[in-house]
Amino acid sequence: MQFNPVIQRLKTYEPGKPIESVVREFGIAPEQIVKLASNENPHGCSPKVAEAVAARAGQMYRYPDDTMGALKQKLAARFGINTRNLIIGAGSDQVIELASRALLEPGSAILQSEITFAMYRIYAAQCGAEVICAPGVAHDLEAMLSLYRKHRPRIVYICAPNNPTGDCLDRVDIENFIEKIDADTLVVVDGAYQEYAAYKDSAKALDPSALIGRFDNVLYLGTFSKAYGLGGMRVGYGIASEEIIGALYKMRPPFNVTTLSLVAAETALEDEAFVQMSIADCFEQMARYVAFAEERGFQTIESYTNFITLLTGQRDASELADALLRRGVIVRDLKGYGLNAVRVTVGTAEQNDRFFRECREILDNGAA
Repeated sequence: MQFNPVIQRLKTYEPGKPIESVVREFGIAPEQIVKLASNENPHGCSPKVAEAVAARAGQMYRYPDDTMGALKQKLAARFGINTRNLIIGAGSDQVIELASRALLEPGSAILQSEITFAMYRIYAAQCGAEVICAPGVAHDLEAMLSLYRKHRPRIVYICAPNNPTGDCLDRVDIENFIEKIDADTLVVVDGAYQEYAAYKDSAKALDPSALIGRFDNVLYLGTFSKAYGLGGMRVGYGIASEEIIGALYKMRPPFNVTTLSLVAAETALEDEAFVQMSIADCFEQMARYVAFAEERGFQTIESYTNFITLLTGQRDASELADALLRRGVIVRDLKGYGLNAVRVTVGTAEQNDRFFRECREILDNGAA
């Protein structure tokens, strides 16, 4: 079969290993497995969300409201924008896909930091576009600006906070950078973890309304998968000018977000207390990881997310991740990103206890 030649150059996105795979491969009982690889909210979702979804389960046979009017109205009220500035996707990565398809073609390019969310690169490659990377672990805006002026990419990506490292640019630095980008270049500001960054440091907090009010070429991304605990429901959104949203809508498939997913997201926005509890607990528990890293001679990248990156120094990160996996603790190996590090989702106190216990035993026994 003759496939599109682009397929030959693509790498498949590798998500965090699911619990079911660990059960099959290692024969570990599901209740003995701790998953700290996919940056899910360890507290789950708000109880109000679970109740609302259960109450609407009988409506699964109906197609969803394709206008997504109720969710758009709540998001518009949250951010002080018009519903015409919103598009809802099956996860924010679907909005990235729509933007890629709307703007990219063979001979075009995107610009991103070298170590950042993998789907920027994958969707660009699917469109036959070149991927230009600014070197370094963190976003180097000066290097990005230089590369922008040289290559004139169609899309520039800024991930704030950045996944998979956890660092975050200041709001003023992002705004100053966007000022230097031409109006016909789309700047995608990925705020998937913004709820965490805004809680920790107001200097990192982004205001989507202010961004799109000031810059007509900005597309802001948000998601319900992290702080709201709805990773399994797949709901994300994009905020931009009416011109950009109108173009993305031409690429959007119908009924792209399910009925129950919409119910979940709408209800999640009504329980801010749950979100704030989850975020506060995350940073309280994260302090334990920083202490653990100091104890073991690991370095960390200061995180403004619900995960932390542990740079393992002389120890091989892949070996450590594999040893943990065999003990039923799933973390993310970052060797594929060029970092000798593991990314660990900050779990509940009990889940973190398990990580520390297993990791100490592995390190003390020289198993990794």
